[in-house]
Amino acid sequence: MIKQGEAIMSETTQRTDRTARLARARAVCGTSGKVCPPDCAIELLEAVIASGDRVALEGDNQKQADFLAACLAGVDPARVHDLHMVQSVLALPDHLAVFERGIANRLDFAFAGPQSRRLAELVAAKALRIGAIHTYLELYARMLVDLTPQVALIVADKADRDGNLYTGPNTEDTPTIAEAAAFRGGVVVAQVNEIVDRLPRVDIPGDWVDVVVPGPKPYAIDPLFTRDPAKVRDENVLMAMMAIAAVYEPYQVTRLNHGIGYATAAIELILPTFAAGRGLKGKVARNFVLNPHPTLIPAIEAGFVDNVYCFGSELGMERYVASRPDVFPVGADGNLRSNRALAQVAGQYACDLFVGGTLQIDPEGNSSTATKDRITGFGGAPNMGADPRGRRHDSVAWLRAGEEAGERLRGRKLVVQMVQTRQPNGAPSFVERLDAFDLAASAGFALPPVMIHGDDVTHVITERGVCNLLRCRSPQEREAALRAVAGDTEFGRRQDAGTTDGLRRRGIVMLPSDLGLDVATATRDWLAAKSIDDLVAASGGLYAPPAKFRR
Repeated sequence: MIKQGEAIMSETTQRTDRTARLARARAVCGTSGKVCPPDCAIELLEAVIASGDRVALEGDNQKQADFLAACLAGVDPARVHDLHMVQSVLALPDHLAVFERGIANRLDFAFAGPQSRRLAELVAAKALRIGAIHTYLELYARMLVDLTPQVALIVADKADRDGNLYTGPNTEDTPTIAEAAAFRGGVVVAQVNEIVDRLPRVDIPGDWVDVVVPGPKPYAIDPLFTRDPAKVRDENVLMAMMAIAAVYEPYQVTRLNHGIGYATAAIELILPTFAAGRGLKGKVARNFVLNPHPTLIPAIEAGFVDNVYCFGSELGMERYVASRPDVFPVGADGNLRSNRALAQVAGQYACDLFVGGTLQIDPEGNSSTATKDRITGFGGAPNMGADPRGRRHDSVAWLRAGEEAGERLRGRKLVVQMVQTRQPNGAPSFVERLDAFDLAASAGFALPPVMIHGDDVTHVITERGVCNLLRCRSPQEREAALRAVAGDTEFGRRQDAGTTDGLRRRGIVMLPSDLGLDVATATRDWLAAKSIDDLVAASGGLYAPPAKFRR
């Protein structure tokens, strides 16, 4: 275990130590300059990484420095150990193998996704210590302040021999990680798909990059934001209709961010049908901060969407995005330029609405995706799902939400949680006490890892109805409103019908009938695309679904 004094010494000597590290790197690369042969990559990492280092390994929501991750997991623990990993996403088995092999022992991260269960097991076994579960922006900020990496392992599409990088449509976290290390005396190593003589554009300048490693195969990338319309169920459609009728329409929401669930996919797919039928084209959902979701294609083609600023790209959407530079940020090279840090800022300050989901909600409206057996992490939800106290510009939605909440000097951001009353595994989504409290005790956190605090949540939508927490004037009213939409769960059954009826009369709770919706008509017939093939057709054949979505 690295001692605090040793960590401080490492920081103060980092710049002079960089010279020695790069000399060792040159010895490994030989006459290849900045280019390290892939079969020497493990030797390279053992040369530039010292025990006790903070190491930033690029694992984004989608693209992964997977070859460098495998090489890091393959170093000799006798030579490299006690690393402090600082990374946005844990997505690959190799991301946890470094802890299983004793190469690393501390972790600061934002999202664990597919590795959430194994991460929980390692924490329980004391195989690693979590510093904090961060939001993306929070982690980036700390990389610039007190979690600056001594070594950054990043990934890009192409490089030239001077180390200039082209990231293609998935720029994502790369500029932030590279800058944090490069300007504090750190060493930056980039995995790339190929070395070329001329880049389509320069996304990361070569003087930020010390070593380039061509991967033996293209880096891994996951179509994380693709939802097959064929899997959208009637209850998802009902929730989407309620979201539009109870939130999008009355607040005139034009600037927003969507999560990645089937409920928000359903919203995107009924914009050209249900929302258009209510006369909302040009009035709602015009400006998105969003990855290029395939389920957004029909709304774009219907003229609903003015522009989309992207955190990253989406596998298979490249040709479609390139064809719509009027909607997406496309460079002179014809490809998307994304940026996760800037998109998080845009999602926090430039959007009036965030729609997300969660695993658990408690009586105060607090929600978390960190449970007893899964440490999923938070990603960007706490950034975009929080009322930004620094905001000063107004909009119709922001002002109306503030007025409903009783604010006199400011508006409110709309923060909506869309969740079915039970998770796919049957576990209730509404609980009397978050698992996060028990996790805090077992993992040694000072506070329970709450994803979105209840006082930031303005609406909760389930298949039973909508509760508008802006209109509540006491903690007791908020709790009653949540129980009213919790359905046939133990949490919901503690609510008496009379209390729910009173909340409905005041517009705090809205069932489908209160919104003028007939549940019997809430079917898949509203979907503008009912299959992946329909999305391809809507794109004019430009969308190329990844293999796992092809029939």
